[in-house]
Amino acid sequence: MMTLRQVKHCGKADYGWLQARYAFSFGHYFDPDFMGFKTLRVLNQEVIAPESAFQPKTYPHVDILNFVLQGSAEYRDSLGNKIEVSEGECIRFSPRPDLSYSEHNMCSHKPLTRLQLWLNACPQQEYYPTQKISLPTESNMLVASPDGVNGSIQLRQQIWVTQLNVTSDNPQHIQLKGKNAYLQSIHGGARLQGSSGNTIEMSCNDGVFIQDENTLTLSSAKSMRALLIDIGE
Repeated sequence: MMTLRQVKHCGKADYGWLQARYAFSFGHYFDPDFMGFKTLRVLNQEVIAPESAFQPKTYPHVDILNFVLQGSAEYRDSLGNKIEVSEGECIRFSPRPDLSYSEHNMCSHKPLTRLQLWLNACPQQEYYPTQKISLPTESNMLVASPDGVNGSIQLRQQIWVTQLNVTSDNPQHIQLKGKNAYLQSIHGGARLQGSSGNTIEMSCNDGVFIQDENTLTLSSAKSMRALLIDIGE
């Protein structure tokens, strides 16, 4: 079964310095039908104006993945640690409950655009050190996994996050690991067909809930860059 989550139906916010789109309930946006999906708790795309910042805050027991799509971000914690993440990079935080964290766009002229995931972490798992990797825009690669295989970011949950690039001459055939998955378009649209024969046409920035499909085939008349969040439950 596959269900389309159209971008036009997602939650939105515009605070001037911040423009945001929420796939699931977050902040002021609340929809009881969209409270996350299995262990995927948050999926936000946010644009932060130049020289603006999220103020320090604490987080629940999650792994946070930030994909910087444009510009660069500086992340700080209440111990004084700092790390910069540039366009084309992904960072994973496993926030500690005794620390607060902030996010800054230090650039004076360029907005910061990034996609953020919150993934519920196994309660027994310790806090992992921050981890960052480079994601070439046109690559097909495993971004994050439970065991950090092939240089991917390590997660505290049975979740595999893969960057996909689909072009007219390069459709993608995917074997899913779990019974549930979520596909999020970053750029462009595609035709998605599951092993059950169900077919969905998705547009730029749409998402798709995927349940009880063994395989997926993605094809695009032009091109699509997307994230596949494969949930092992």
